[in-house]
Amino acid sequence: MEEEVRDTIPRPPLPEVNEMRGRIGFDMSRITQLGQGGSSSAIYGMVFRADFTRMFGTHWNLNGYWRGNLSTSSAPAQATLQDTLNRTYLMSLSYINPGSHWTAGIGRLYLPWANSLETIDGGYVGRQFSPRTIVGVFAGSTPDPTAWNYNPKNKIGGSFFNLHGGSYENFHYSSTTGAGVNLLNWSVNRPFLFTENSISYKRYFSLYHSMQIDKPTANPSTSAVSAGLGQSLLSMRVQVHPRVVLDVTDTYFRDVPTYDPTLVGTGLLDKYLFQGISGGARVQLPMHITGYFSLGQSSDSKDPKASLNQLFGVTMSNIWRTGMTADVRYSKFDSAFAKGTYRSATISRDLGERFRLNVQGGSYVYNSSLAASSSSFFVNLMCDANLGARYFIENAFTTQRGGTINYNQWTTTFGYRFDNRSKMRRAANASHP
Repeated sequence: MEEEVRDTIPRPPLPEVNEMRGRIGFDMSRITQLGQGGSSSAIYGMVFRADFTRMFGTHWNLNGYWRGNLSTSSAPAQATLQDTLNRTYLMSLSYINPGSHWTAGIGRLYLPWANSLETIDGGYVGRQFSPRTIVGVFAGSTPDPTAWNYNPKNKIGGSFFNLHGGSYENFHYSSTTGAGVNLLNWSVNRPFLFTENSISYKRYFSLYHSMQIDKPTANPSTSAVSAGLGQSLLSMRVQVHPRVVLDVTDTYFRDVPTYDPTLVGTGLLDKYLFQGISGGARVQLPMHITGYFSLGQSSDSKDPKASLNQLFGVTMSNIWRTGMTADVRYSKFDSAFAKGTYRSATISRDLGERFRLNVQGGSYVYNSSLAASSSSFFVNLMCDANLGARYFIENAFTTQRGGTINYNQWTTTFGYRFDNRSKMRRAANASHP
């Protein structure tokens, strides 16, 4: 009888049920092409950020960030750096129910058990047959310009099996195997097998390896390509001291990666630019200073003597107690498909969710016999401020110079912020004094 009485007592919903946070805004951007034949164009767009959990009392969740164009007064001559960065967004609707054997996701996302497949614009469905095993299927396209297999016309699909166990607070392991196929214009382009394995112990040690064995379809005028190792990424991280982390990576690509080289200077492509074995460290120094570096010998350089891949950087946070963070880095890379250098500097300042400032500038030289060589320098400025409790305004400026890319871009966004957590708490407290 006591249990029946307890079951009839109204209880407030779990905190994550119907929790909706995010913001929505509209922006206007003007691009001015410089140089001979310069032109100007206006672009109208929209931005949406969502963190929705247990929507409408279900086990569906919406998370991510999207920014895109709605219309243009006249099309710009070519995509800008900001437009390319906008295409790296993630936004997904996922079904996660601890009481169900099924899980699913749709949108622009990573396959949770195989991030090495890069961003998929599509979906997946998985079924849990035991607490440690999941079997599922996935399908979509490869739209992210920072992916090694980027091609907006490429489609991907396949199936996977995952075995996992342990806890991230102690020992944890995960192993995924699967098979899939890449389609180009709906014709089979590359059937492949893939594996992704990781083990970790607390924060002291982690080992990760992913690879794909594939058989690409050769061009009609070239000889057939046999099945073999298409790409492999191995990384090991060891924390030898609370302030010192060592890492070793080995990267291999049989074919030329198809990422967008205009993003080289942003640092988003670092994991692809070093081919071969590299070793590095990250050291926390006094005065909120962190230094990091990576060195490795190019394994397939065409130079008469071996070249050294290099990356050096330093980060300083809370500069002079202002809350500002600065990062400066230099990289020199040389591989079978590209070589070059880049330099970049970033300054950021956050005041909670009230104010954000980010300035990034850099220059790069990218030379490749298999893709268009380019060199450029850019500055990207973003300032984001809240206007009261419900509204925000964001201003951004990008300028880029080099080769045929010479333009200025201004963007202004005005929007609405929402967060129903305080309203839910007040309603729960009012009904349960």
